[in-house]
Amino acid sequence: MAREVLTQSLVALSAIFVVVDPFAAVPFFLAMTSGQSPEVRRETAKRAAAGTFLILAGFAVVGAILFRLLGITIPAFKIAGGILLLLISVDMIRTRPSAARITEPEVAAGVAKDDVAIVPLAMPLLAGPGSIATVIVLMARTRHDHWWRSIPILGAVLVTGLATYLVLAGAARVERVMGRTGMNVLERVAGMLLAAIALQFVIDGVGEAFPALLR
Repeated sequence: MAREVLTQSLVALSAIFVVVDPFAAVPFFLAMTSGQSPEVRRETAKRAAAGTFLILAGFAVVGAILFRLLGITIPAFKIAGGILLLLISVDMIRTRPSAARITEPEVAAGVAKDDVAIVPLAMPLLAGPGSIATVIVLMARTRHDHWWRSIPILGAVLVTGLATYLVLAGAARVERVMGRTGMNVLERVAGMLLAAIALQFVIDGVGEAFPALLR
């Protein structure tokens, strides 16, 4: 069982971390906090990371219940979420900001705001539609199994939140060390991984909605 939990934790962490992608948020974070002191910037990073964790954990816990109330099936959401992640992954591979994560007006509004930790940093930049879709789909795989299988997913959300804080708190150093070329290479690799995850979500959703197609 321990090996299975470890495997599930690694799968969940890789999926959630790739779609949250705190490294892609570094340029936006620096632009929105350009007038802040290092201490205030670290506090903003802490609150943004905490907000990201709370938003994703909340949707992981209540997402399936919400969809059941709205009459949305998990297979349908897997297909829709997979398509959304695929669109985001294409933009990542092309190393351009994805409008599915954050738009130019939202960035401009963030630059003008005094407090950007929750909106737009935590949501929609970090805990956006793609991240929310990912945690809900991962949790949906555990609904008909033992309850403890959801723990690795929530743990992956927590680790991603902590990693997000470390990346954003040291955003200036990250950008200086990695440089634009290094950031672009990392973005393309993450985009390829996200594309594979997206297609798997679609395949799973189609297989559950139309099981005869995969026989």
